[in-house]
Amino acid sequence: MTGILVESVTDTTSDEVAATVAAAAAAARPWAAMSLADRARVLDGIADALDAHAAQLIALAMRETNLAEPRLVGELRRTSFQLRLFAQTVLDGGFLDVRIDDADADWPMGAPRPELRRMNIPLGPVLNFAASNFPFAFSVAGGDTASALAAGCPVIVKANPGHPALSSAVGELIETVLAECGAPRGSFGLIFGRNAGVQALTHPAVAAVAFTGSTAGGRALYDLACGRPVPIPFYGELGSINPVFVTADAARSRAPEIAAGLLTAVSSSAGQLCTKPGLVAVPEQSPVLDELTRTASVPTGEMLNETIAAGFASAVARVREHPEVRVLAGGSPGEALLLVTSTRTVLADRDALMHEMFGPATLLVTYRDNDELLELARSVHGELTVSIFGDHTDDTAHALLSTAAGTAGRVLWNSWPTGLSVTYAQQHGGPYPATTAPATTSVGTAAIARFLRPVAFQSVPDEMLPPQLRIANPLGVPRSVNGARAQ
Repeated sequence: MTGILVESVTDTTSDEVAATVAAAAAAARPWAAMSLADRARVLDGIADALDAHAAQLIALAMRETNLAEPRLVGELRRTSFQLRLFAQTVLDGGFLDVRIDDADADWPMGAPRPELRRMNIPLGPVLNFAASNFPFAFSVAGGDTASALAAGCPVIVKANPGHPALSSAVGELIETVLAECGAPRGSFGLIFGRNAGVQALTHPAVAAVAFTGSTAGGRALYDLACGRPVPIPFYGELGSINPVFVTADAARSRAPEIAAGLLTAVSSSAGQLCTKPGLVAVPEQSPVLDELTRTASVPTGEMLNETIAAGFASAVARVREHPEVRVLAGGSPGEALLLVTSTRTVLADRDALMHEMFGPATLLVTYRDNDELLELARSVHGELTVSIFGDHTDDTAHALLSTAAGTAGRVLWNSWPTGLSVTYAQQHGGPYPATTAPATTSVGTAAIARFLRPVAFQSVPDEMLPPQLRIANPLGVPRSVNGARAQ
């Protein structure tokens, strides 16, 4: 794996980008046509390769990102796990969503029903803009790459500038596995540089885009994707403040627990998590505030790189300069910063204060009564998560739960949003501006749906249909027949 020795990576030239996209376009049909077993074998093989080179990859990630070894060890484990989970998803075949309607001359709508056989097929080449804060799990071999390959789509990854050598090394591993498994050349490509990413996004052969990053950068790319002569899906995770609402009852009965959990959620990974709570509502004169005021400084570790550190400093300054915001605790270099203001202040200047600070800081917002708490909750726009700390017998908590479901992709009860699990039922998305596609997720097995589209075959002879749709069901995929589940 020569990529481990890479000291510098140059931007991909225009000609190289064109060649990479052309290769992906040529690979689209043969990669989609590979058997589900072979597709799963590729995903398992990439996971095995990452695990086999874990020590080298983690050392390289530590050098490029300032992340601590234990965090990277866990993240790499998550990355290989989600690759294997997608391999299982592929083998199961349920993601194809096969539906069969037999011809029915007496169909009640008043006209005969033709034979219809419907299934999901891959969209085509996917461009994946890798994230900075998860150099494994949301990067070259991360969830977007895994889910797109699982769907049967070639993938072009635009590497994040925060860890170029690691990206090159992981990309080399993926290409080696694909070649060993007999995948068509072009099933995976890796490009570097901002201009290269824009060129690939606007190339007519690219069929969909996945993005994790800033609101400004994601919105600019989203507009490009929508402005193409043929617009394409843009699955962007942009920004989120992940508000937390603590009821008066919870604040009285569990103040030490809530304060400790908040400090952990804000300081972990130096707050550089898309699910970090950035706004926490607590009652005035709350014992939670007392606990936080008494807490000694909480160390956070280093920021990923200078660019992110500068962005964090700018975001914090924007909030701190408000005359009604004060420091509650912390704020020295290397420790968590807790700011505080009132609900009245936030509601009067929402755009300035409901603002993501991507780093180890959060804004505590005090409320006078339950009506003010609910007004604050209803003022929140699209979020990845909303967390509620309360009691099941509290009517206010029930109202918060209902409001949260209309605002966020994931609603948490008496728990913190960090520590995102890769599962079957996970939802990592939400209304804009959290994401550009609120009906989808970028984490969990449901993420595969982003890169598929349904096709119905009407009255096509059985022998001409894809194997998944044939009467004999040679692949044994789950299917719905005349509205009833069958195998």
